[in-house]
Amino acid sequence: MRSDVIHTLLVANRGEIACRIFRTCRDLGITTVAVYSDADADALHVREADLAVRLLGAAPADTYLRGDLVVAAARAAGADAVHPGYGFLSENAAFAAAVQDAGLVWVGPPVKAIELMASKTRAKELMAGAGVPLLAPVDPATAGPDDLPLLLKAAAGGGGRGMRIVRELVALPGELLAAAAEAASAFGDGEVFAEPYVERGRHVEVQVMADAHDTVWALGTRDCSLQRRHQKVIEEAPAPGLDEALRTRLHEAAVAAARAVGYRGAGTVEFLVSAEGRPYFLEMNTRLQVEHPVTEAVFGLDLVALQLRVAEGEPLPSPEPPQPSGHAVEARLYAEDPARDWQPQTGALLTLEVPEGPGLRLDTGYTGGDTIGVHYDPMIAKVIAHAPTRTEAVRLLARALERARIHGPVTNRDLLVRSLRHPDFAAARLDTGFYDRHLADLTAPEAGDPATAALAATLAEAVRGPEAVRGAEAVRPTRPGGPAPARFGAWRNVPSQPQRKRYRSEPDGTEHEVAYRTPRTGTPEPYEIPGTRALAATPDRVTLEVDGLTRHFTITADGDRVHVDAADASYTFTALPRFTDPATHTAPGSLLAPMPGTVVRLAEGLAAGVTVEAGQPLIWLEAMKMEHRILAPASGTLTALHAAPGHQVEVGALLAVVQEDPAATPVPVPVPEETA
Repeated sequence: MRSDVIHTLLVANRGEIACRIFRTCRDLGITTVAVYSDADADALHVREADLAVRLLGAAPADTYLRGDLVVAAARAAGADAVHPGYGFLSENAAFAAAVQDAGLVWVGPPVKAIELMASKTRAKELMAGAGVPLLAPVDPATAGPDDLPLLLKAAAGGGGRGMRIVRELVALPGELLAAAAEAASAFGDGEVFAEPYVERGRHVEVQVMADAHDTVWALGTRDCSLQRRHQKVIEEAPAPGLDEALRTRLHEAAVAAARAVGYRGAGTVEFLVSAEGRPYFLEMNTRLQVEHPVTEAVFGLDLVALQLRVAEGEPLPSPEPPQPSGHAVEARLYAEDPARDWQPQTGALLTLEVPEGPGLRLDTGYTGGDTIGVHYDPMIAKVIAHAPTRTEAVRLLARALERARIHGPVTNRDLLVRSLRHPDFAAARLDTGFYDRHLADLTAPEAGDPATAALAATLAEAVRGPEAVRGAEAVRPTRPGGPAPARFGAWRNVPSQPQRKRYRSEPDGTEHEVAYRTPRTGTPEPYEIPGTRALAATPDRVTLEVDGLTRHFTITADGDRVHVDAADASYTFTALPRFTDPATHTAPGSLLAPMPGTVVRLAEGLAAGVTVEAGQPLIWLEAMKMEHRILAPASGTLTALHAAPGHQVEVGALLAVVQEDPAATPVPVPVPEETA
């Protein structure tokens, strides 16, 4: 018999995971409740919920991380259960206890299991006792050259926060301080530990699902090795290239870890697998993972439905999990610029359209017209492909991303497509250093055909323009009794003169000038572009014949920006004025905010008049869950400082000015670093 039937569920989260949980609730007939910050008042998860409760404020610390407010919201909405999603309070034992103390059903593991796994150092001690393979810890106080490289990690959290790789002993003290400071800021706990850093290791994890009736499922493996800033980008199931003995060992270790803490519900046991095929326990995430859809696809399961079933006291459907089928790959679509140190991007998301079809799935918290703000993670969506083989799944996903229409902030879409088609990925040569080795090639400008795309944009604008509209009305036949056709006061029987339009490609800044003419037929056509002719043109679609090949382009105008989607590529242009106006420029040495965010700290002693060196970190800016260092562009004197801890700044805001000292010895400026 069920002891806790769930009728109304509050999801203590936002974005795509809240929308994904609501989808299962609708299928099960469960009423849904959203919570939202002021910044999320119009968010998709709020629009999709049956009920919603406002959490006053915008910052996560004032809203989604306030367990007391979330519990109060559940009571106010009449909810009888709370699902935490992932992130925020999902692995907070005190919050889980508060939910249960309020008489609500907690859709998650036991409080004790969360507590035992909350600290990575304590978890490793527990796993050692359960026979789970581990990396030997290293005491930073006694570390020597033979212990290098080291990986520093926050004991109380994940997501890359507080994580540092140390390759030189001289850097260890400073990196320890920096890692501890970031861990304290992110998790309220500055404990940091060290372990050997495994070069070219693979990140492989096992999904577990357990009930209160002594059944524990190991639902296969996932490979999550493609990461940036220690955060996952592409995941797949099953993990390719593992022999059966290693898979069995990983499954057994994951089940042992779950049983060691009396686990219930969905959880993930993460391992590092060395190049030699030796597995080492990393951590256990006591929640649903972002990448859970690939496991759902392969096993034909709804993990959220199983979470709810277990929370209601029901057993899992059978003693053994179902048999897996096929292969699934997931790509995380982020609003970020990989070519510029992964800088997160914000702004209006004009269009988000991902192809639908067999084997494809989209999980998202956004629709076209929404705004990507500065307060939360920059992930827009997850796109998942499932097919009989890995090759087919990878091909399907790459093509779906390539055909997607995504207009607005810069995204990592092109990087995802090129990653999926990279020879190393195709051959399953995977490890966590993939982007360290290949990022430059993966973000290098592609040849493409922006000139033809600019032509398509020009012809669409010509049709959309007022002169073209009037011309079309003039030749449009009238219906009996309809208005008389428009008439022109002055018309000359001479060919129209060519018009010209200028565009700047984004983000590389290349300029394109396109010439066209509009004959008496009213359909604009290319001017003096050999081998190219217009077959059809409307304000949002243009068909061209280029060297005998028919090509279709979809055009979306957004102010002075134009988005052009072709079958094999997408382009964004900014329309330029016919005559270039003199532009104002920023004074040399100005340090501008690369994105909206909050100034979290300044270099010690930083003030106007001090001397700085090229490449010296001066200002730390936090935006979208990431910390960014603003470096001195040259050696010289800081002549102005406009930043202070706690200041909210907009993109392009002047933070400081460094006046270069011509006599100073040039110092190579390192690439600005971001830490997640």
